[in-house]
Amino acid sequence: MEEASNSAPKVERRQLVKNTAARLRDLVLSREVGTNLGSLKDVAQMLGVGIVTLQQAARILEHEGLLSVRRGPGGGYYGTRPDEAALERGFAAYLRVHGFSYRESQRLLALLDCELMPAAARCRDESLLKVMRELRDSVDRCDTPELRVQLETELRRTLFKMVSQPLIEFVVRVTGRLYTHPRAVMLFGGEEGVAAWKLGRARIFDAILRHDEELARFEAERYRKEVLARLDHYQDEEPAADKE
Repeated sequence: MEEASNSAPKVERRQLVKNTAARLRDLVLSREVGTNLGSLKDVAQMLGVGIVTLQQAARILEHEGLLSVRRGPGGGYYGTRPDEAALERGFAAYLRVHGFSYRESQRLLALLDCELMPAAARCRDESLLKVMRELRDSVDRCDTPELRVQLETELRRTLFKMVSQPLIEFVVRVTGRLYTHPRAVMLFGGEEGVAAWKLGRARIFDAILRHDEELARFEAERYRKEVLARLDHYQDEEPAADKE
């Protein structure tokens, strides 16, 4: 089989390696982390490809952090998982290179909230709902930027426990690496801004605690429009991304 594939055009060869990598990736993800998939020969036979094809496909998965190749006694192909911190750093670097701005980060966070808040309204975990009630009760006492930052941080942490949305959580965490929460609360500065922030957050808390999914979506969208309107009038100098 390997001899035939070696004589194929380069495009077909790359496609064969790509398809093998996809099948190998599915195999890794279907097993527990650290599972020994077998030796080079075993895995090649399992996937029905030649040794060289498998080696090229394996290198792709090694770069993805999904495969570890061990040699010697007890060696073989072992399934792993990519380092989350490294993924976050890489994504954050990508956003910096492409000029991801403060305004974009706030637009993105507000948009993601329109998915998180309705989903949180479906949560019935009493321990998490208790935390949400405590946060709701503290909204009116958040009269300083520090307190508002603290509430926003705890709100995010609780939402991610209430809702299983790994992609949204990842994007929010990466955005947090670029821009600190204190800059976000600058949008709601002054007496009028603080009042608008309190009202917006209180409405969302109330909708979630009432388990009213549609109302939570409505209030999240209303808060998003408030953020967008304030971004349009945000005349200060564009904040720079935070350094690691």
